[in-house]
Amino acid sequence: MASFHKNYLNMRLVVQGSAITQAHLAHIHLLSNTSVQFTQIAEHAYYLANQSLVPEVHKFCTEQHIDCAYVQDKQHIENIGLCVMDMDSTLISIECIDEIADMVGIKPQVAAITERAMQGELDFAQSLRERVALLKGLQESDLMRVLNERLQLNPGAKEWIETCKKHNITTLLVSGGFNFFADRVKAMLGLDYAVANSLEIINGKLTGHILGDIVDAQRKASELIKLRNQLGLSQTQTIAIGDGANDLKMMSVAGVGIAYHAKPLVQAQATYALNHIGLDGVANLFTS
Repeated sequence: MASFHKNYLNMRLVVQGSAITQAHLAHIHLLSNTSVQFTQIAEHAYYLANQSLVPEVHKFCTEQHIDCAYVQDKQHIENIGLCVMDMDSTLISIECIDEIADMVGIKPQVAAITERAMQGELDFAQSLRERVALLKGLQESDLMRVLNERLQLNPGAKEWIETCKKHNITTLLVSGGFNFFADRVKAMLGLDYAVANSLEIINGKLTGHILGDIVDAQRKASELIKLRNQLGLSQTQTIAIGDGANDLKMMSVAGVGIAYHAKPLVQAQATYALNHIGLDGVANLFTS
């Protein structure tokens, strides 16, 4: 049984997910060996104050498809000043380049390169150039079709950004994808800033080339640091949300790195991981 000392009771246990039942909460409470009762903070989110890490709780929640996080008491929404987010498979549900490739019947080839890059097996910049080269000759109108027919915000994205606005948290989308989509997602959500790659388009067709420097893992981290410094914030006042290996450097320079429905490699290095709840679950981590 876990032993508790008042000096270590400096975290709140946040559990969330649509699968949660009262039976789950009762078992987690038992495992936590605490007299504190759960407080409900959202429809599918609860927390226990004054907790210490209990590995059995993590194990149980994983088995039951419940998101579980031990959050430092000092981490509150009021203390956050900047949120930097990936776009593809984080703010939106698709990988844009895979969907573009689908328009010309080469999605399997492009998706395979995407997956290897996300897993950290390929250098991102090189993999992006290889994928974009395969898109040569594609019509700009096909990009609009992807935007109009396939691009969807991930669950909870609007709610999380509304929370950021409410608490005066500056928002930055920084993507290894394309500004054709990033600029539109920025407008859809009312984000403050967006940085992404520029596809070269001549006479309405993709040339297979990228303009300017590629937004890779280091660039993502640099953009976070640059904006953080411009805003006069400390590292502890920043959070970064992503899902792939290309987001790890960005997450590592933030005060909190959140893996959203992410690759195992990313989850292992993140501060917190959300696998079952939507992006609105980010707010629940910092609410008490």
